[in-house]
Amino acid sequence: MSPPPLDKAAVARILREISLLLQLKGENAFKVRAYDTGADRLLGMTQELGALVREGRLTELPGIGQGLADKIAELVTTGKLGLYEELKAAFPPGLLEMLQLPELGPKKVMALWNELKVGSVADLEKACREGRVRALKGFGARSEAKILEGIALHQRVHGKRKRLGDVLPTVEGLLERLKAAPGVVRVSPAGSVRRRAETVGDVDLLASAPEAGPVLDVLATAPGVAVVLGKGESKCSVRMTEGDLQVDLRVLPDEDFATALHHFTGSKAHHVRLRGLGQDKGYKISEWGVHRADGTKLLIREEADLYKLLGMQDIPPELREDSGEIEAALEGRLPEDLLTLEDVRGAVHSHSTWSDGRNSLEEMARAAQALGFQYLTVTEHSQAAVYAGGLKEEELERQWEEIDRVNEAVPGFRLLKGIEVDILETGALDYRDSVLERLEVVIGSVHIRHGMDEEQMTRRLLSAMDNPCLNIIGHPTGRLIHEREPYPFRMEEVLDRAAERGVVMEVNGSPARLDLKAEHVRQAVQRGVKLVVSVDAHKISDLHHVAFAVATARKGWARKGEVLNTLPADPFIAKLKALRAR
Repeated sequence: MSPPPLDKAAVARILREISLLLQLKGENAFKVRAYDTGADRLLGMTQELGALVREGRLTELPGIGQGLADKIAELVTTGKLGLYEELKAAFPPGLLEMLQLPELGPKKVMALWNELKVGSVADLEKACREGRVRALKGFGARSEAKILEGIALHQRVHGKRKRLGDVLPTVEGLLERLKAAPGVVRVSPAGSVRRRAETVGDVDLLASAPEAGPVLDVLATAPGVAVVLGKGESKCSVRMTEGDLQVDLRVLPDEDFATALHHFTGSKAHHVRLRGLGQDKGYKISEWGVHRADGTKLLIREEADLYKLLGMQDIPPELREDSGEIEAALEGRLPEDLLTLEDVRGAVHSHSTWSDGRNSLEEMARAAQALGFQYLTVTEHSQAAVYAGGLKEEELERQWEEIDRVNEAVPGFRLLKGIEVDILETGALDYRDSVLERLEVVIGSVHIRHGMDEEQMTRRLLSAMDNPCLNIIGHPTGRLIHEREPYPFRMEEVLDRAAERGVVMEVNGSPARLDLKAEHVRQAVQRGVKLVVSVDAHKISDLHHVAFAVATARKGWARKGEVLNTLPADPFIAKLKALRAR
């Protein structure tokens, strides 16, 4: 029996692994980059991959030559690729996991393998604790300690909760298939995915239909399902190949959909509070519905009906964490104009091939316009970020000329001239004020020296906000989910200074960052600090990150009026300048 065809997510994952394996082998950067580019192109396309393969049109995708197209076709049609199998056989499988650790790149991983025969994370931890790693050239005692810290972080998250952005594409693909299943009336994600938590365990899906069996079959036979864990009369559980993700689907009559969806969305703490309120009013609330004390079942068509029954405002899923939303809803204080994706006019924070981005300015502009944005802020890295191709001052001025050309070439859309300037160790910004004051948008970010202590980092950020040219603090805590902890600083003091100085805080939508996180968004909003929801886009597909930023802002109770890139371009720029001129 031939293996099932691979979808684009699975093919992209294999291409990225080939890139890593080629780096371990020491291949040249151009060859390695081709596989990453291929993965980016596949994930960013809207066409059906199988159709492109059958019609021989893969080479129509930018950056995919005939050689790579042949390999992708082999993967799609056979489920295997000779080069991939050959590369995997050449290295211990644990080396790929080692590459997930901070502080370790391909050269260091190969040095550990060649010199110490360290071929897994477990081997590496043992070698570090025995003091053998510090003796290798290019490591040392400090590196050894940092590696152990990275291993501890990796072990806390590996095989447990997954980042929302890594899970959501799989969930959305399954939902599209389920919507077309026989008899389906409604379908929705539940659990932490629906609440847009930053990390996700197992995925819960709910559907309503007259008969459950045909709908459950759709999940059991979906592309990417590695194994069916269990299948009964109303529930099916599967494990996906991508991300080793467990997905549970429940199918029930439509009359029970709203209460079941509410129950399985959670959070548990939110439900406990609601059940108590229901009992006070003589109702029993459960996944099976709402019943009076005499057993009479009430008709609950929508979740809003449940909240109305309890004398409350409707509470959006993102807010259901028992963090004050119930009290606010009972008193009518819950924000009714929470930010929505449709409110966002412009995409903030992007990089192009001028620094470490993958696409040209015109490609980024046209892609942003196609998504419905009116403008995109061009914010390359500054000169201190040599590792990211940061721009020298004269290069920045040359880029302005290209921005002008693109703005003429793409009518109805506007690239804004900006920079993501490094906040240096002293708190100074990485360009002269005479350069920064000519820009329309200045984002200041910390990219190096994350290891400063709380006092030093707090002073660094406060000092940066004293510069009148700075508009926005980018990814303010510097965290990378599952990879790097936030750097220490006094958040409340920084937010107080932002409110005083008129500095805007970024809600970074990169799934690896989601920074500010929701509780910090709420603290900012309470102080009157304005926000931007950003994409932090390094390639076209990253422009979709705005959805994650919007979800995080909503979890922090942010209204439309508190997010500046809900404004058109000219009012957006004017508001940034006016805030600093206060």
